[in-house]
Amino acid sequence: MQQFILTFLRKPALRLCRTLTIAAAALTLLAGAAGRPALAADLFAPAITVNDEVITRFELDQRVLFMQVLQFPGDPEKSAREQLIEERIKRQAAKAAGITADPEEVNQGIETMAARAQMSAEEFLKALEAEGIAPETVRDFISSSLVWRDLVTQKFLETARPSEDEINRAMGQGGSGGIRVLLSEIILPVTRATQGQTMVLAENIAKLRSFEEFSAAARQYSAAASRDKGGQLDWMPITDLPPGLQPVILELRPGEVTAPIQLPNAIALFQMRDIGEAAPGTPRYSAIEYAIYRIPGGRSPEALATARAIAEKVDTCDDLYGIAKGQPEEVLQRQSLAPAAIPRDIAMELAKLDEGEISTALTRDDGRTLLFVMLCGRTAEIAADATREDVANALTEQRLAMFGDSYLQQLLADARIVEK
Repeated sequence: MQQFILTFLRKPALRLCRTLTIAAAALTLLAGAAGRPALAADLFAPAITVNDEVITRFELDQRVLFMQVLQFPGDPEKSAREQLIEERIKRQAAKAAGITADPEEVNQGIETMAARAQMSAEEFLKALEAEGIAPETVRDFISSSLVWRDLVTQKFLETARPSEDEINRAMGQGGSGGIRVLLSEIILPVTRATQGQTMVLAENIAKLRSFEEFSAAARQYSAAASRDKGGQLDWMPITDLPPGLQPVILELRPGEVTAPIQLPNAIALFQMRDIGEAAPGTPRYSAIEYAIYRIPGGRSPEALATARAIAEKVDTCDDLYGIAKGQPEEVLQRQSLAPAAIPRDIAMELAKLDEGEISTALTRDDGRTLLFVMLCGRTAEIAADATREDVANALTEQRLAMFGDSYLQQLLADARIVEK
C-alpha cells in the first residue's frame, strides 16, 4: 500500500498539488478522549496560522503520521509543517477566486486511485484507514488538487497556450536539428526573510536590455558558477532546458530578459544573447539521471568549502556513495527521471552540465542546506511520434505548471505565517 501511494503521488497530473490535506477525523479521536477535555482541547490548539487561518495541532499530528506511513525522507514534522502551510495558501487563493471542488469529480478521483491499487473505492478507503489515515484525507487530497488545478488554469490558460510557431519549434520543424540558444543567467538566492527585497532586485534586472549591464549584475549578485563569466552560458539545444522553460526562452529576442522565475530558495533570470539552428541529430532525452548530496550550512563559506573538497574527490555519481557512507539515507539522493518530472531549478542546473560535472548553485530548507548536484547521465529518446495536438497540450501543461509554481511562491512570500 505504501509503495502504491508513493507511485501515485509522483504522477504528473497531481504534481501541481504536492501537499496532502489531512481533514479532521475529530469524532473518532474525541470519542477516545472522552472524559479528558484537556487532551481534546490540545488537539485543536493552534500549531500554525496562515493569513489568520488556524492549522491545528491535530492536523499537524495527522500530517506527521501520514508522512511516516508513506516513509517520506527527512524530518516528518518539518515536512508536514511546510506542506500544510503551502496547502492552506492554495485553498485560500482558490476560495478567493470562487473555486470549489465538484463532489462528483472528487468521487471519481477516489475511484481512479482505488482502481490503480486494484481495489474498489470502499476497499481502498478502508485500507488507508487501517494505516491510521481517515477517509477525509483522500477526499481533501483530491479536492485540493482539483481546486488548485482549476485556479491555475483560470488565471494562466490563455498565456500558457503555445503559438503555432512554438509548436513547430518544439517538434523540431524549421530546421533539421531544432533550435539552440545562447543565454546568460542570474540565480539570486532567497530566504523567507529576503524574498521581498530580492524580488525587487530581480524585477529591476528583468528590465535590463544591455548585455554589459546584465553581465555586471551577474558578477555582483548571481550565486551560479557562471557569475565569473558574467553569467554567460555556452550554446545549448533548447531541448536541454526544462520543458516548462523552453517556450518562455523561445519568446525572447536577443537582449531581452525573462521575468523573474521563482525557484525553491532562488529567483532566476535569463537573457537571450543569440538563437540559431542546432546541429543535425541533436538528441532529445527520455530520462536524466542525477545525484544530490545535501550539505548543511547553505551558502556559508564552510559549506561551500565542503562542496569544493567533495568535488575534488569524486569523478562519477558512484563515488558519492563513499562520501555519504554512515550518514542518514536522505543525505544522498540519486534518481533517473523524465525531463518534465525533474524539479525546475535542478533541471536548469543539469542542462548546463556534462556527465560527471557538478553544480552548487542551489539550496533547500530556506537556504540552510546546500545542494551538491551531479549529472550521472542522459538517456536519448528512441522515437518521437507525437501529433501537433499532443505537443500543444504538453507545452500548455508545462507552462501551467511553471506559472502555478511561480504564483505559489508569490503567495507564500506575501502570506502572514506564524508558527507556534
